This record gives sequence, structure tokens and C-alpha cells, in this order.
Amino acid sequence: MSTLFYPIITFVLIAICISYWAVTAVFLATSGEAVYKVMANKSHCQYAGTVCTPETFNTTNVTRLCPGAQCTFALYGGESFYYQYILIFQLCNVFVFLWLVNFSIALGQCTLAGAFASYYWAFKKPADIPACPLFSSFGRAIRYHTGSLAFGSLILALVQFIRIILEYLDHKLKASQNSFAKFLLCCLKCCFWCLEKFIKFINRNAYIMIAIYGKNFCTSAKDAFFLLMRNVVRVAVLDKVTDFLLFLGKILVAGSVGVLAFFFFTRKIPVITDEAPALNYYWVPLLTVIIGSYLIAHGFFSVYAMCVDTLFLCFLEDLERHDGSAEKPYFMNKTLMKILNKRNVVAKPQ
Repeated sequence: MSTLFYPIITFVLIAICISYWAVTAVFLATSGEAVYKVMANKSHCQYAGTVCTPETFNTTNVTRLCPGAQCTFALYGGESFYYQYILIFQLCNVFVFLWLVNFSIALGQCTLAGAFASYYWAFKKPADIPACPLFSSFGRAIRYHTGSLAFGSLILALVQFIRIILEYLDHKLKASQNSFAKFLLCCLKCCFWCLEKFIKFINRNAYIMIAIYGKNFCTSAKDAFFLLMRNVVRVAVLDKVTDFLLFLGKILVAGSVGVLAFFFFTRKIPVITDEAPALNYYWVPLLTVIIGSYLIAHGFFSVYAMCVDTLFLCFLEDLERHDGSAEKPYFMNKTLMKILNKRNVVAKPQ
């Protein structure tokens, strides 16, 4: 049950990544030299908008020719070699941010997969389940699988970074009349969106195989892909059913919280009427509560989604590697054996 609280760790890691990116972006944006310009009425002052120096501004002819003109701060800039490449540094900062966020998510997926796999591959449940499976899985992921997680996160970050560049180009070309360029850009955006979804799917299952067998990323991704392709019908059915049920769960949580928030803000709950704030327009806080509760529910329901995917891959591996004989018994629980009409052969004592 401790796995239900792991999304809190992922949230903290992502919050640290966002803070690091924001602070770095601010430092980069303000790292140039302060540029001051003359602020005056442009129609009456020929010096309006020109660069000035605050220390010597009052001694120049500008104050005499342009009454009321001031030398005020305009921006951080300069002609230095460093500032000419400030945009490149900002792009590198964005790319590092995407990489760190994807790594934090990958670490959580691999940790949860290791914990759930340790349950499945325990032959006698719960006697053979190791102590502190979540903590042990987190330690293994940090100690042995950091490189694989970083490599998978790097691939995904590259695709996301290209998508951001395409969105920027699309924004710049909105006023353009070149229909072919717009069509080509739309096709590229669609292709990279599909590629990102595919890589997320491959990475997720690769992390599960890494948690189970401890192999490198490429080998795990290949094994997971071909294992799923050999059971493509089961994958399609389970994926859609799971997504639908988890979506219903998120909607139920968000809807329930929204109804309670509505009665709270409209003071229709007699017990806490005095504590409820008097609001003239309660839709903004109500929508904030609903959206926030949906995002929180999404974080915690992702644990169930990871559990389903991990147990499903373990189940497929179990069916391919074992036949229920005394030498190769199934590791699935008795309920699943009954559903599939499978059973283990009990070895007769000699």
C-alpha cells in the first residue's frame, strides 16, 4: 500500500526541476548589462528611445531640448559575446528541464514496476514477498538503472524539444500566406506527436522489463516490444479497458470533490456555514478545485495504471516461460489461474 504515496515523491522531484528551470531562466534573462533609454514624447523629442547613461544624463543637452525627459531602465542587453548567445543558453535550459522531468517520471515508473514485479514473482504469496519492496526497488533503480533511465528520458526529451520548436515556428508563421509551409509544418507536428506517444509507450514497458531483469534500456525495449506484439490483441483490450476504468475513477473523484466544493462555497452545508467565505462569484475557485482534484487523482491513479501494466507484462512472461509443470510452475495467483483454466502440476513425493 505504500506505493500509493509514491506520487508525492515524484511531485517533489518535478517541483524541484521546475524551480531549477525558472531560477536559471531568470538568471540568464537578467545576466546582460543594464541598458537605459531616454523616455520622452517622441513627437517632440528627437532623442526619445536612444541609449543614455544615468550618471551623466543631467549634464547633457537632452534635458534642455526635451523638457521632462528621463533616463530610465529599458532592458538587459549588450553587445558582449555571451549575450549574443543568450537564446542558445535558454534553449539548453529548456532541454535540460525536459530531460530532468522525464527522468523523474521514469524513476517513479521503474520503482513502482520493481515493487509490483516483486509481488508477482513471489511463488508463495505473501510469504515470499521481500520486506520493504518499494524502498528496495527505489534503491535498485538509483544504484543500477540510472543510466538506462537517463537514456530513455533523453530520447523522449529530444522529441519533446523538437515539438516545442515546431510550435514556435507555427506561431511565427501564422501571419504567413505560404500554404505549403503551413501544410508541411502541420504534418511534422502530427508526426512528432505520434512519435512522442509511441516513445512514451515503449519507454514505459522498457522500464518494466528493466525492473524485472535488470538489462540495459535497448535490450529491455526490444524484449518488451516483441513480447507485446506477440500478444497484440490482449494488449489492445487491456489497454483500452484500463484507460476507460481509470478515467471513470478520475471523473468520479473530481466530480465528488466538485459537488462538495459547490455546496461549501454556496453555504448549503449547515454544519460549516460560518467557515465558508462569502463569495460573489464562486465559479473560479470551484473550477480551480475541480481541476486540482482531477490532477491529484491522475497522479495517484497512475500507480494503479503502472501496477496493471507491470502485472500484465509479468503475466505474459509467465505464460511464455512456464508451462505449469513441476520444473516450470506458473507464478500467477490462483484466481488468475482459474480464469485462464491453468494449473500447476504438483510433484508427487517419491
